[in-house]
Amino acid sequence: MPERPHGAPAIRKALKTIPESPGVYRMIGVKGEVLYVGKALNLKKRVTSYTHVARLPDRLKLMVSLTASMEIVVTRTEAEALLLEANYIKRMKPRFNILLRDDKSYPWLLLSGDHAYPRLMRQRGKPVKGATYWGPFASSRAVDQTIQVIQRAFMLRTCTDSVFESRTRPCLLHQIKRCSAPCVERISPLEYQRLVEQTKEFLSGGGRELQQRLTLEMEQASEELAFERAALIRDRIRGFANLRASGAINPASIQEADVVALWQQAGQSCIQVFFIRGGRNNGNRAFYPRHETDEPAADVLAAFLLQFYEDKQPPLQVLTSSEPAEQPLLTEALSLQRGQKVQILQPQRGEKKAVLDHAILNAREALERRLAETAGQAVLLEKVAELFDLPGPPKRIEVYDNSHLMGQAPYGAMIVGGPEGFVKRAYRKFAIRGPVAPGDDFGMMKEVMTRRFAQLTPDDSGSENWPDLLLIDGGKGQVRVVREILAERGLSSIPVVGIAKGVDRNAGREWFFVEGKEPFQLPVNDAVLYYLQRLRDEVHRFVITTHRAGRSRALTRSGLDEIPGVGPARKKALLTRFGSARHVGQAALEELEHVPGINREMAQVIYGYFHPEWVREQSDVLKKP
Repeated sequence: MPERPHGAPAIRKALKTIPESPGVYRMIGVKGEVLYVGKALNLKKRVTSYTHVARLPDRLKLMVSLTASMEIVVTRTEAEALLLEANYIKRMKPRFNILLRDDKSYPWLLLSGDHAYPRLMRQRGKPVKGATYWGPFASSRAVDQTIQVIQRAFMLRTCTDSVFESRTRPCLLHQIKRCSAPCVERISPLEYQRLVEQTKEFLSGGGRELQQRLTLEMEQASEELAFERAALIRDRIRGFANLRASGAINPASIQEADVVALWQQAGQSCIQVFFIRGGRNNGNRAFYPRHETDEPAADVLAAFLLQFYEDKQPPLQVLTSSEPAEQPLLTEALSLQRGQKVQILQPQRGEKKAVLDHAILNAREALERRLAETAGQAVLLEKVAELFDLPGPPKRIEVYDNSHLMGQAPYGAMIVGGPEGFVKRAYRKFAIRGPVAPGDDFGMMKEVMTRRFAQLTPDDSGSENWPDLLLIDGGKGQVRVVREILAERGLSSIPVVGIAKGVDRNAGREWFFVEGKEPFQLPVNDAVLYYLQRLRDEVHRFVITTHRAGRSRALTRSGLDEIPGVGPARKKALLTRFGSARHVGQAALEELEHVPGINREMAQVIYGYFHPEWVREQSDVLKKP
């Protein structure tokens, strides 16, 4: 069978069917992996440029040499191609593209719309129907700070609907003047709705006008000698001041914008983004895109903006520290994404320039801190390589541990460390499927390793998913099991090290187990020992948290879900009233009858489930003549 063409010949073959249209092209490797995603106004002309290999830089020469085939998607316009390119890059993570490593969703401030007394809360994930949103915010902390100061100003409730329904007297928040206590009707629905409308007005940027109206109301209340009402309005006005002071920057001239500042140093980039909505600073966050060391700032910035806004609505203005590549086309693409005109600006003077300079300073300081931390990490990884006879400093260290309680809720976990510290997006959980005997740590480790390395082959060596070192929380037995699984997969070249506290369980005197060596210890003050302990402690924390969550779910399921007639609504009502399945089982029959949605017959079913002896007694009574 003739070998498939690679490199320029493969691209020339693909050119025969590539049209002269706008669109996106994907360069595919031998295993079907996506090497690169690009867009073009004229696909045929752009792809042809890759066949002139001598004119390409070294990085693109390597990319072309690995290309086995190409895939094409035609679009109507170049702006549409730009948006599709960003979607593909974020989803496929091609090796040769600039990549934004942003795997988190952003929190929003939400005001529920399905209740007579709407609730103020933090929200991630899927949108809630009928709710009003503000954001995004850079972090949960930024949302919580905003909620706290809004509570001072508007006294809206933040409790869940179940807590709201079960209150019989005001909570502590009402006593400290953070809630108007609608749960016990300390405020009328009409007055509460007025607070809701004022909150919406304030968060939408109308704070100055609202503050002026409230100032007039306060003065009028004072003239009418209604001092309590005047004091309440005064406290709300102070809350506005607290909200404006809660951010590092609060520009009066910017209502809705993201401030995006890029700083490059030592071949790396840091991008700081400040979120400004309604004239307030919603916090900031640093990003570190992955790219080649010689990548131009304009290309890095353009790639970042496209990928960052791929799954979120761009603001009306994006203030950038420098001009991104193809700014007119980028502006058109973001406007298409939002559905109305978006501006990309580089302010040169005034308050906007001052805000941008502040963001640049944050980007520079964040990158300098990261470079300093990376340098220290690099030294540690070099010492790890020397200690365990590795060919070079490990780029990916995978650490494994198991957890269970007397064989119940068994879980395995993997965490990943490397030059940039913990890589939390690569963490994995393994719910043990078995069959595994209770407490069989070797069997659990065998299942975890089998599932982790099911898809990895020796040909994947050097890929992003290839571990340079496996650190196992355990001794000789665990190391032996891991090496057996690796040998079955043809992966014996992956180094395996066991770390155990020993018989005395001394956390400062760990023993290390390496094939071909006697178990050994490191000096107590050794920096490498401390680093390996941190890795072991992190996987221990992660697997314990996973195990506890799984055990909690199992307890809840076993306690209520098996009771006939108890669905999600009744289950929620029972847990709201009693707190846990165990307390439901301890409740008296009369207490169960007072739970909303539970009638006498259903209460008897629930009580009988937890008290089978009572059921037998009732049955005996009925049998008597």
